[in-house]
Amino acid sequence: MTAPLSRSEELGGLAGHLDGFVRAVRAAGIPVGITQAVDAAEILTVVDLLEREQLRHGLAAVLLQRAAQRPAYDVLFDLWWPLSDRPRTSSDSEGSEDGDEGGEGGEPGQGGPRQDDAALAKAMREQLFQLLLEGDEDEIRRFARRAVDRLGSGQPSPTGQSYFSYRVMRALSPDTLVAQLLAGLLAEGDRGGLNEQVARQTVRERVDAFKNAVETEVRRRTADEKGRERVAKNAVRPLADQIDFLRAQSTDLAELRRTVAPLARRLAVRLSARRKIGRQGRLDFRKTVRASLGTGGVPVVTHHRPRKVHKPELVVLCDVSGSVAGFSHFTLMLTQALREHFTGVRAFAFVDSTDEVTRFFRPGADVADAVTRIGREAQVVAFDGHSDYGTAFEVFADKYASAIGPKTSLLVLGDGRTNYRPAAVPLLASMVRRSRSAHWLNPEPRRQWGSGDSAADRYGEVIDMVECRNASQLADFITTL
Repeated sequence: MTAPLSRSEELGGLAGHLDGFVRAVRAAGIPVGITQAVDAAEILTVVDLLEREQLRHGLAAVLLQRAAQRPAYDVLFDLWWPLSDRPRTSSDSEGSEDGDEGGEGGEPGQGGPRQDDAALAKAMREQLFQLLLEGDEDEIRRFARRAVDRLGSGQPSPTGQSYFSYRVMRALSPDTLVAQLLAGLLAEGDRGGLNEQVARQTVRERVDAFKNAVETEVRRRTADEKGRERVAKNAVRPLADQIDFLRAQSTDLAELRRTVAPLARRLAVRLSARRKIGRQGRLDFRKTVRASLGTGGVPVVTHHRPRKVHKPELVVLCDVSGSVAGFSHFTLMLTQALREHFTGVRAFAFVDSTDEVTRFFRPGADVADAVTRIGREAQVVAFDGHSDYGTAFEVFADKYASAIGPKTSLLVLGDGRTNYRPAAVPLLASMVRRSRSAHWLNPEPRRQWGSGDSAADRYGEVIDMVECRNASQLADFITTL
């Protein structure tokens, strides 16, 4: 029989478990330094480890810096600190679970009697209704655990038992309980008005809490079979600043917009021209001569005109073809945000022709509406609707050459894929020479530049080509300007 672990050995196992959790948080893109890791270890000594939510909030307080990091953190916490579990040590009996896991009918696959599937689903549906009516969050999570165990199992595979959340939802159909729950929460005279709105919101939150609890339990069981690290890679959504622009979904655009706005302000500051005339500005000759009269004509003190911070013009030239549709939304959001910080922003879009789209970005304009109007009204397609950088640059040079001047910053946004058509590199080089500064943000990985129909490597010889696949890389680009 194995001897029980000492207190120091148990604490060592807990510290190792915490170290694995901190590493997972860091791997998810949440920056965690040594100081924060030490603070997390300190949290274990001041909170009640049996109070799971207290532990959750305590670790979040020292490991997180922004509210946007909380969803990813919660997923990882549920994997590393599952409900009613503690980090396992060799003194734990194998296969130990909560006492309510088996319930009536025994554990699945243990040979005990089980209710008929339909009868079991009906009985558990009635239990779910009562729990949602009462709103006890802990009991809802425990019920979700039993529901996954009894209703969510699929066919056993050679690698172990599989569980699926959709089986639980199909059997219990929690969304169909809304009407009954409303009837249970509302008194006779409370139908309509504010009371019903509050009740509907309460019901929706409780149903969503049950669904989230089911998803969490399925992930936990999958992690037991395949390992936490493997499940975490697929379960944790990328943070807003790490979402790949080319793969961004419509649900990501709102968060991207909040991320892009402060970056646009920083970019505007970085691109602002500074006159190379010293910190005090130009010499004010008249004031200096007048002041020298008091010192016998010797200009002991010089006077300078106030230095004015120059806000340059900005020209944004962006590819809006289908191959970079996700990136196009980002570039247009960036264009809209930059308009607030430059004296003059002119935006041009192209596919196989170029048209000015500045008119679609008036203050307060919705980016989604601007994208729709560009596709409907702008003359960005002249032939077949496939990217043609060479023709696009030629049209720009022919119709809008005056847009670029010595005070202009040029920003090109696109993947540089020409569909094997002429790249017009000399024309781009001419545009770069006429501008004050020029940069190209490319949403493709650097290793793909020059592959296939990509002319990014050739364009990179005449313009500063920067890999910009997410908001984090955009921030790095701004920092290095």
